[in-house]
This record gives sequence, structure tokens and C-alpha cells, in this order.
Amino acid sequence: MADKSSANAYWAANIRIITISMVIWFACSFGLGIILRPALSGISVGGADLGFWFAQNGSIYVFLILIFAYAWRMNRAYPLDAHTH
Repeated sequence: MADKSSANAYWAANIRIITISMVIWFACSFGLGIILRPALSGISVGGADLGFWFAQNGSIYVFLILIFAYAWRMNRAYPLDAHTH
């Protein structure tokens, strides 16, 4: 019974972290890169306006950061050595 409870807790945490990560990525890629692009056009990053930068580069960087944050969080919550026999 403890294994099923542990598995349910793992998947609940996993789905919660994935959902939060996807919301953050959507906000950065779609929100900042498309919807708020006109508002961000006055801010320059590397010779391009900030909205264009988020559409082309920023969302990729945010995605990579989210991958590492997900791996770090899941390793902290469920370390591999705790589940090996």
C-alpha cells in the first residue's frame, strides 16, 4: 500500500511541476513574444526589440532553464538512491 501511495505522490508532484513549467513557457513564448510584442518594441536587446528577442531566443532560453529546474526539483523531491534496492 505504501508503494501505491508513494507512486501517487510522485505523479501528483510531477504533473504539478510540468503544469507550472508549461504555463511559464507559454507566458514567455506566446505572451512576451506575440501578445506583448508591440508593448516591448521600445526596449532593445542585442540590436532587436525585446518582443522579437523573446519570440526568437528568449523562449528557447526559458525552455532550457525550465528543463534544468524540472530535473533539479524532481531529483530533490525523489532522489534516485532512495528508490533503488
